[in-house]
Amino acid sequence: MKIIIIIGSILVIFGGLYLIARAKMKNIPVVDNHEKIIVLTDKNFQHQTKNKVVLVDFWAEWCMPCRMMAPVLNDVAEDLNGNAYVGKVNIEQYQSLAQKYQIRNIPTMILFKDGKEMSRIVGVKSKQYLLQEIAKVR
Repeated sequence: MKIIIIIGSILVIFGGLYLIARAKMKNIPVVDNHEKIIVLTDKNFQHQTKNKVVLVDFWAEWCMPCRMMAPVLNDVAEDLNGNAYVGKVNIEQYQSLAQKYQIRNIPTMILFKDGKEMSRIVGVKSKQYLLQEIAKVR
């Protein structure tokens, strides 16, 4: 009987912690894009990814991990120079691009070089990791 009470107590504690963490994540603010970030649409996607290196973030406003990545992507965009850029595609507005690139999870970032997919990154990543991935294809 004591074991059931202990297990029940542990489950209640973990459930409470989960609810607190979830509530905090919902309060993550939407961060404005850095001035160097290219907002990509179905009309400008091909042109903006041609003849350069572009890390394209496929995201949605309701996605909490996407909101967590926004400041990281702003920092990456600020550090990039030359022919490398960060672009963003809102998958709710441009579902055709999400379908074309078979986006199943978000955030998904695809690294393009001269319009061709070079690598795919899924989930929350650090600024340093993203800069290393970009350096590999430059």
